Amino acid sequence: MDQNFTVAAKADSLTRQRLDAAIAQVNEVLVGKNQPIRMAFACLLAGGHLLVEDVPGVGKTTLAHALATTLGLSFRRIQFTSDLLPTDIVGVSVFDRDSGAFRFQQGPIFAQLLLADEINRATPKTQSALLEAMAEGQVTVDGASRALPEPFFVVATQNPLDMAGTYPLPDSQLDRFMLRISLDYPDADAERRLLTGEDRSAMLERMAARLSGPDIMTLRRQARAVTASPALLDYVQALVTASRKHPDIRTGLSPRAGLALLACARAWALLGDRNYTLPEDVQAVFVAIAGHRLIPARNLARDTLAQALLETVAVE
Repeated sequence: MDQNFTVAAKADSLTRQRLDAAIAQVNEVLVGKNQPIRMAFACLLAGGHLLVEDVPGVGKTTLAHALATTLGLSFRRIQFTSDLLPTDIVGVSVFDRDSGAFRFQQGPIFAQLLLADEINRATPKTQSALLEAMAEGQVTVDGASRALPEPFFVVATQNPLDMAGTYPLPDSQLDRFMLRISLDYPDADAERRLLTGEDRSAMLERMAARLSGPDIMTLRRQARAVTASPALLDYVQALVTASRKHPDIRTGLSPRAGLALLACARAWALLGDRNYTLPEDVQAVFVAIAGHRLIPARNLARDTLAQALLETVAVE
């Protein structure tokens, strides 16, 4: 057997073990949330950004903290408020009297994992400060582009729009989030474990890094290499096309959404320890990818429309 192949296989196996340990550790902190946590990891491995929408107090911020510690990434949190400015996010150039020149002062966006907490409490102008960063991994200030660290992963939380003091995210901003998930209330058993268990803050302080930035970049390459058969691509295309023709949907899924669906399905397959993609992988992530991107033609829930598409489009 080729020695280089053996070394590469052992390295892949070790990275896989670290990934499993990372997922298990986050599950220890967020009890009973296995599915949303797998979604978060799939989003990370697919190279996307994550939007967590739910009522206050169900663990949205805890999830971001647990991910940052477990993944071994530099972490910054921005509390979005109505008076937050774009410069508070990306940074600003300040005049240095000693050198007689302007010096750029980095904002908190220069982190590998950025928590945009309660993102919809800021104005649309401030929300838009994240657009370039999420799309291109860089920010432009005073005409100069500055690269963000790799990997760069945004976890944004938002409260339901019927709560006071919230601004809806523009569709262009929503489209930058690969997945939108909810944590929901815990079931009775999980809530009892929370009530009788250790304080979550103490658990977070005790957590150790299970992965590193290079590990994540390796896993992303592995996810991109997962096989998608022509039949699987036909299924992805059929879902995207159906969204554009559905009578209850005014604006269907874009080509970018189709690419996100395929990338996330590949990541979901990798989490299942497979190097090939199944229709079940597409179905597992479809509502989380499509729900926030669909624009209804009338007053219908977006996730309901996404689920209806899944039930309408058959697997050939």
